Amino acid sequence: MTYQECLDYLYEQLPMFHRIGNAAFKKSLDNIIALCEALGQPQQQFKSIHVAGTNGKGSSSHMLAAVLQESGYRTGLYTSPHLKSFTERIRINGQELPQDYLVRFVEQHKPLFERIQPSFFEMTVALAFQYFAEEQVDIAVIEVGLGGRLDSTNIVQPELSLITNIGYDHQALLGNTISAIASEKAGIIKTGIPAVISTRQQEAQEVFEAKAEEAGAPIYFAPDYFRFEVTEATLERQVLQVYRNEKPFLPGLELDLAGAYQIYNLPGVLQALVLLHEKGFHITHQALRSGLANTKKLTGLKGRWQVLRHEPLTICDTGHNEDGIKQILEQLESLHPKQVHMVFGAVNDKDITAILKLLPKQYRYYFCQASIPRALPVQDLLARAQAVGLGGVAYSTVSQAVAAAKANAAPDEVIFIGGSTFVVAEIEEL
Repeated sequence: MTYQECLDYLYEQLPMFHRIGNAAFKKSLDNIIALCEALGQPQQQFKSIHVAGTNGKGSSSHMLAAVLQESGYRTGLYTSPHLKSFTERIRINGQELPQDYLVRFVEQHKPLFERIQPSFFEMTVALAFQYFAEEQVDIAVIEVGLGGRLDSTNIVQPELSLITNIGYDHQALLGNTISAIASEKAGIIKTGIPAVISTRQQEAQEVFEAKAEEAGAPIYFAPDYFRFEVTEATLERQVLQVYRNEKPFLPGLELDLAGAYQIYNLPGVLQALVLLHEKGFHITHQALRSGLANTKKLTGLKGRWQVLRHEPLTICDTGHNEDGIKQILEQLESLHPKQVHMVFGAVNDKDITAILKLLPKQYRYYFCQASIPRALPVQDLLARAQAVGLGGVAYSTVSQAVAAAKANAAPDEVIFIGGSTFVVAEIEEL
């Protein structure tokens, strides 16, 4: 098989949430357990950190991996979905999975896949675990795909679990209340294993406390330990004064993740690293500073408040649910833009009307449709936008919408591209 033939096989043979949505989600861990048993339990052969949450789990995972790399550890990182290339999902010290490893893995285990019939995600998780075990990583940061309790990654026994912000997303699978969604995320809390919670949200907090008590797991609400003052914020970096237990901890800490929402992720990241240090991992303040100042370079993270060009200022962000969009809009408004040209697309299994109601009526909209089966047809999107009072034009592709925004935006205006991870994935200059 060539690499492309291998990808074609995976995309055609295995149900893929990225493409078809809820029908690909398996409400059971049976397949991943069977796959990993056949592979010799690779997930038991390396240490890990398990990260769940509605928003912030990707950024938090990359920040953790960057600091661990800078601490001298051979660090695995598993995230999903990918933006440009399948191999982005699986990295060691920032280096993507080699294409030939994927081809060999699929060729070798085709009969196993045909017997077990895993989803695309289940196969990918097994692949990551096998790769990390064979490459003898010191530790791997494992990001949950969806939910937690029934997510395929939830067969690891991590050093600690980290849960970021809880918000409304994938309600059809996870529930319609914050407490129901939190309950699914809380499924990664394991017996006796420390659980770090990045934010305090009352409905979610009660769920996490009950689950931790039931599991005999120490629980840490990170905002109880860490406080921040942002002293400098540019389009591409920010500087914070960090206080731990109200004492200066990391004065002048620089982040290369510029999104204002990172202050909700950072408490959990720092508390997780403090706990790892207490468990015997050698993590210095210098490694913390270097990792957090260079997360994008060290890990290859893209699509989080990413500046693509400066005239006109063009920014993309993968935020795609109510909380994520609210945070993006706050940050856009902080730029005091003369006009925002928003390229916007969505998937067909979201409550898109609630999100459209958040969008400012004075922006100019370029509605589009990503080239995946799960994309919301652009004429449907336009009709729903018009129903809540938004004006705009429909484009059949992301590239056409981006080209139109570029043609219309003055040099001192702002172009924003987002609404869906899959819209961001199709930006040519990403």
